[in-house]
Amino acid sequence: MDFEFSTKEELFTRVRPALKAKEVELHRLGYTYIKDIDIWNYLIELKWKSSKNLMLSDIVNDIMHLNEKKIDEYLKNKMTRSGRNKYFN
Repeated sequence: MDFEFSTKEELFTRVRPALKAKEVELHRLGYTYIKDIDIWNYLIELKWKSSKNLMLSDIVNDIMHLNEKKIDEYLKNKMTRSGRNKYFN
């Protein structure tokens, strides 16, 4: 069975159960701040950036076998670059 998605939003919706499952796994490992959207963004920006014609099974496999240390480092670097500030106003 072949699946084709015309937008990334459609693909995100389709793989969201796998993203949520990975989020739960990461939370059990102590990475409680990592959300499903963070996993998605990491894979879109780094893993799948130059990939073409990925199969749905490959995408789900990438989600489920994501290295927790790599996504942790990705998020920490992203937060550092974005210059998070506290606002008290």
